[in-house]
Amino acid sequence: MNVHFIAIGGSAMHNLALALNDKGYHVTGSDDEIFEPSRTRLENAGILPTSIGWDNSKIHTELDAVILGMHAREDNPELLKAKELDLPVFSYPEFLFEQTKDKTRVVVGGSHGKTTITSMILHVLNVLDINTDFMVGAILDGLKNSVKLESSTSIAIFEGDEYLSSPIDRRPKFHLYAPHVAIISGIAWDHMNVFPTFDFYVDQFRIFVQKIENGGCLIFCAEDPEVAKLAAEFNDVNTIPYGIPAYRIENGKTILETEEGDVPLQIFGQHNLMNMEAARLACAQIDVSSGQFYNAIQSFTGASRRLEKLTERSNFVAYRDFAHAPSKLQATTSATKEQFPDRQLIACMELHTFSSLNKEFLYQYEGAMDAADKAIVYFDPQVVAHKKLPAITIDDVKKAFNRPDLTVVNSGAEVEALLRAEDQHDQVWLLMSSGNFGGINVEDVIG
Repeated sequence: MNVHFIAIGGSAMHNLALALNDKGYHVTGSDDEIFEPSRTRLENAGILPTSIGWDNSKIHTELDAVILGMHAREDNPELLKAKELDLPVFSYPEFLFEQTKDKTRVVVGGSHGKTTITSMILHVLNVLDINTDFMVGAILDGLKNSVKLESSTSIAIFEGDEYLSSPIDRRPKFHLYAPHVAIISGIAWDHMNVFPTFDFYVDQFRIFVQKIENGGCLIFCAEDPEVAKLAAEFNDVNTIPYGIPAYRIENGKTILETEEGDVPLQIFGQHNLMNMEAARLACAQIDVSSGQFYNAIQSFTGASRRLEKLTERSNFVAYRDFAHAPSKLQATTSATKEQFPDRQLIACMELHTFSSLNKEFLYQYEGAMDAADKAIVYFDPQVVAHKKLPAITIDDVKKAFNRPDLTVVNSGAEVEALLRAEDQHDQVWLLMSSGNFGGINVEDVIG
């Protein structure tokens, strides 16, 4: 097949391009900006565009498919040419479904935890040498890319993002996968720029459940009241609840207590243990036994930037996490304190997303960092302006978190100075952001 990518440089798009190139397809693409690591990865595969910018001469009748990324606009000249030639135009979730429509599809949805759950399933299948198609929002140890598509596989594991599919397809991505096995890990309002009310946001998960194939199942977190309420609406779907499995903590290590015996883990936190339960139940649906699962999951160290350990010394440890939504922020902070109750927890987070920088949404963060001994919040006023949001102040943030001793700064240099002032003795650092704290070198600060 001949496939052209409009906006090939995106995180998901370039990984799909690499997967199709590995499958033997002839892949071309365009973009008006391509950053690292996409640039080098595309170059190494021999499919980096020779020039930056849009070029409608790349669109021709020999193309079997055009895949449109979110970065492109509706008036993109290549898209207009594709429509003029009546070529098949897909969003990347549409194309993933097209590639896997004859396979058993496991789709992991939820406001938080979906990358981790998907990563756990893939880790176990990889350890067990079970070949599968997949799409996940992180690069995992032992896997070449974050997307894989092969002709010989019978199973596909997809992370089910609720954000929009493309500039011309306003459906959430996870509405397009038609799962046989669906997971919902939690529902907490996010992406308020496209889902302006909480009820409208919940509706997207309701539609996701409605898309489950006949005879399929919904694995859901019974600890989340919104998810439990939603699952109760569906009498015609096989629903499988999960919660927090039995565990204990010994010397800073979490040990799972199972019918198969004790299972020592390299991950920690109740939210991660619930993620693991979801992964175990999903694996059971594709004939992986609990014993096989527990043996394999012991070597799972986490997905990239999901409670990722940066360094550990005798009396100091530092983690980086992607947490930015209020519920995930609270869960990650509480989990870290539970794991290291005798150490001082320094938690630093960045307000970076559209929702988190919205003054109306900001109050969702009340109490989210209360488990930390010291809490620091960073935001960049220029990012607020770039997103065309009303300005917020340091005082606005302090009031929203409702923590009198909260330190709020709006420059990366201030974040660095505050962290360097800590002596690290008997401390745990938790650095939470979907951005980069104003460009500071976190590893250098940690030392």
